[in-house]
Amino acid sequence: QVQLVESGGGLVQPGGSLRLSCAASGIPFTSFFMGWYRQAPGKERDMVAGITRNNMTNYADSVKGRFTISRDNAENTVYLQMDNLKPEDTAIYYCNADTILHNYWGQGTQVTVSS
Repeated sequence: QVQLVESGGGLVQPGGSLRLSCAASGIPFTSFFMGWYRQAPGKERDMVAGITRNNMTNYADSVKGRFTISRDNAENTVYLQMDNLKPEDTAIYYCNADTILHNYWGQGTQVTVSS
């Protein structure tokens, strides 16, 4: 059974930081491209950051310089370090595992940036 379990969301003030984690099980983790997506109310789900099995990364322009994605292949976990958070970062954040043949989603974790 495939599971992607996100954690680390919460309420933070503007300028603050959060670190999201996504623990994967039931998949050959190193074979998957791992990504973080987010969906704000009334908006589409958009990619925030992605990382290949060899740690090549890409980011949405809106988070470049503020967010950092990383993965620990020994722990089957992908992280999203979010710094200098802004109110517009408020959304549900989803973990995604992707190959040509398979695509899996976590249940999401809420991030709220507000004073």
